[in-house]
Amino acid sequence: MELSDVLRTTAAVRDFTDEGVDDAQLYRVLDLARFAPSGGNRQGAHVTVVRDRATRERLVELTEPAARRYAAQVAAGENPWNTVVPSAVTDEQVAATEVPEFFVRPVLEAPVVLVVSVDLALVAATDSRLDRVGVVGGGSVFPLAWNILLAARQEGLGGTLTTMAVAEEPGVKELLGLPDSHAVVTVIPLGHPVKQVTQLRRQPVEEFVTLERYDGEPLRG
Repeated sequence: MELSDVLRTTAAVRDFTDEGVDDAQLYRVLDLARFAPSGGNRQGAHVTVVRDRATRERLVELTEPAARRYAAQVAAGENPWNTVVPSAVTDEQVAATEVPEFFVRPVLEAPVVLVVSVDLALVAATDSRLDRVGVVGGGSVFPLAWNILLAARQEGLGGTLTTMAVAEEPGVKELLGLPDSHAVVTVIPLGHPVKQVTQLRRQPVEEFVTLERYDGEPLRG
């Protein structure tokens, strides 16, 4: 596929066929994805390949608490899990909310699940002293995670970046035997899509790119 086609058609895939993904195909995906950049080229990311059913079921259990809170906050009209506006949703409301199946079904039904972690000892988090949630450290691992999805698209596969299990990181680390210095970044269910989306809805360049300042003129083609 042309790079432009891959970039324009790599969607979040949550529904998979029964066709498996063998080690050779997965290796090809990761062999391409590994060329992603990382801070200082330290390459501190690790990918744990999960196929075992019992492990997946435990991942689902670890996914549910954050997914339940997410759904409760959405139902209340909030932007879920944001760190700027405090949530008004109570623990009782969260407990009464059902977990939407799209949060957990892919982890159980995809032929393979990838858990991406990163060694924090190799991450330069230059925003760690600011009075806000840190985001810079993700630059050393999310390019790899996205490259996995791009490479998967070329192989006729699909998947999605999920993060609900990250809220229960200690449980995930225990489940997979991750080192103490590692942070769980994303869980990627991967497989053959039931349907490959070819048209994605995204805002035009003019709506999110400005010249010189945030309030500057929009960039136009």
